[in-house]
Amino acid sequence: MSIADLRQEYAKHELDHDHVRANPVEQFETWFDEALEAEVEEPNAMTLATTDEVGRPAARIVLLKGVDERGFVFYSNYESQKGRQISANPHAALVFWWEPLERQVRIEGEVEKLPEEESTEYFHSRPHGSQLGAWASPQSRVIDSREVLEKRLELVSGEYSEGDVPRPPHWGGYVVKPRTVEFWQGRPNRLHDRLRYRRDDDGWTLERLAP
Repeated sequence: MSIADLRQEYAKHELDHDHVRANPVEQFETWFDEALEAEVEEPNAMTLATTDEVGRPAARIVLLKGVDERGFVFYSNYESQKGRQISANPHAALVFWWEPLERQVRIEGEVEKLPEEESTEYFHSRPHGSQLGAWASPQSRVIDSREVLEKRLELVSGEYSEGDVPRPPHWGGYVVKPRTVEFWQGRPNRLHDRLRYRRDDDGWTLERLAP
């Protein structure tokens, strides 16, 4: 079968103004809870797209680790490719795809670092091995072999064999503060439902987009 012939018809749900929340974060939480109930695999997995100082884009899958009135939270190495790009251009886009529900959520907004104490608290909630890995991996940097990582992990494991592992100064959290949030519901004949929340001086404006 040709790639061009791959098709999926969507017809499970509908989406209209009368059945969504006034606030997009609350609407996201509603949909996220429904993704959990539907047993979507890793519902907090999201594509994070960033650009460098000259506008060249990069995208990767990261995990959502929190959502509140500020926005959408994830954690990373500040010296990774994504960290360097966010430093150069503190704007990003997120995409969630929940296939069993035929739903997509798109978020665009500014990115800010979380307060250090919040990053530290989350870091210490991670498994011990993940804490060590944050020290061992020079994320996004070229290395000669897998053995380089294994050796670095061995060194930090010995250094922090007892007591708490401190949070690396180059590791912490970000929050994407949404400027727009779009909820996409698959519908028949490619006439999908798209509702977009757009933030302005008066709060949130809800509008329907053509598919």
